[in-house]
Amino acid sequence: MSTTSPISTENRYDVIVIGAGPVGETLAEKVVANGLSVALVEHDLVGGDCAYFACKPSKTLLRPIQIANASHHLTGVRPTTIVADDLLARRNEKVSHYHDAEQKWALEDLGITVVRGHGRLNGERSVEVHGSDGATHTLHANRVVALTTGTVANIPPVFEGVPVWDSKDATAVRDVPARLVIIGGGPVACEAASWMNALGSKVTMLVREGLLLGKFEPFVSDMITDQLTEVGIDIQFFTEVAQARRPDGMDHGVGQIKGGPIALRTKTGDTIEADEVLLATGRRPDVGAVDLGSVGLSADDVLAGNLPEWLYAIGDAGGKYQLTHMGKYQARMLARQLTSVAKQPENDALDAEPPITQVVFTDPQVASVGLTEEASRASGYDVVTAEVDFADVKGAALQRDNVVGRAKIVVDKATNSLIGATLAGPEAGEMLHAASIAVAAQVPVPMLHKAVPVFPTASEVWVSLLEQIGL
Repeated sequence: MSTTSPISTENRYDVIVIGAGPVGETLAEKVVANGLSVALVEHDLVGGDCAYFACKPSKTLLRPIQIANASHHLTGVRPTTIVADDLLARRNEKVSHYHDAEQKWALEDLGITVVRGHGRLNGERSVEVHGSDGATHTLHANRVVALTTGTVANIPPVFEGVPVWDSKDATAVRDVPARLVIIGGGPVACEAASWMNALGSKVTMLVREGLLLGKFEPFVSDMITDQLTEVGIDIQFFTEVAQARRPDGMDHGVGQIKGGPIALRTKTGDTIEADEVLLATGRRPDVGAVDLGSVGLSADDVLAGNLPEWLYAIGDAGGKYQLTHMGKYQARMLARQLTSVAKQPENDALDAEPPITQVVFTDPQVASVGLTEEASRASGYDVVTAEVDFADVKGAALQRDNVVGRAKIVVDKATNSLIGATLAGPEAGEMLHAASIAVAAQVPVPMLHKAVPVFPTASEVWVSLLEQIGL
């Protein structure tokens, strides 16, 4: 279609979303349910990395491992073991064997137009789509264009040009390396270390700093370090790679070993040889392919939120959160803004700051909401804290023999309400929402005393925590 031709109604939509991961899907579903037309553009699998290469497969791999570990700590149960082939088969089933037809059909049944191809901006409210068949066509938005394109892996300079794994390879693992080195100490590194160790790899973690999960309360690092070490994972703190050599490296496909052995030399001169290396060194917004320059913008504008009123970047692509559930929250708020503007303007809907929630599915699980003690004090809060061992809570101690876990809350003295909580223990992820409600609603401590947890459950940890705080 030439630029002087009238725009076909078939190529015009109220909202165009580039990126069909969970954030893009949520936005499209909420908007179309309120009568607006939506085009959802995706060049890869509909459902995004979360459905195929991140949240869903990683938790699918980790849950059986946690059950097997628990069986070794429950008198009266015969200890069980992981069967690697069965575990990977379960993973394949849960990710629909990496086929997205059903997910695409489900969206289309809702009235969403799913467009296959690479979408990029080519003017105000205009998106050019390059299909895999070589065809190019242009879509036009009446209202807004939303970028929900997710993230790409950060590659440290020392690994540039060296074929190694990123998190997608780890969740889609097909070849289990005998020796695996993981670079990093964050959630991806700790979770991947757990399942790769269970699958049979000899795992070594190289951590630049002196902590695992360094953004959490300090006790979390000690606890997870002890637990990972106990199952045979070698953790080397204050260790950085200075050189990586893999002469016969070649990308054989996602989840497959990329070639022969790889030799690493650390900054202290030590040499480590591995069959594969996993880079768990963070991710950055994937906005490089959408041609921001065509509308006079840069990636820095996206991160700063300096976007025109017709363009949004939410979820991982916006850089504000790199957590699926927080991105889906943004999608719901944007959909509400777009579909209720005539009745109740909410121009600041995306500026509201909900408390950030996160769960790391290690064993034990680590769950947090809001601020840590250190972050609270750095932000100027005058706080009081309380900490309790799960082993001292009867309900928690019944979950497994020799239970390992700790809980901590941070209370703002000025409002006498929670501003942060960290729960590290069995099934902590399922316990987090109570803390999230308390933090989001700024529930005063005296009112929290009235929310009486059931005996004997692990939630009784709240009784001891609140007693330490007092009224």
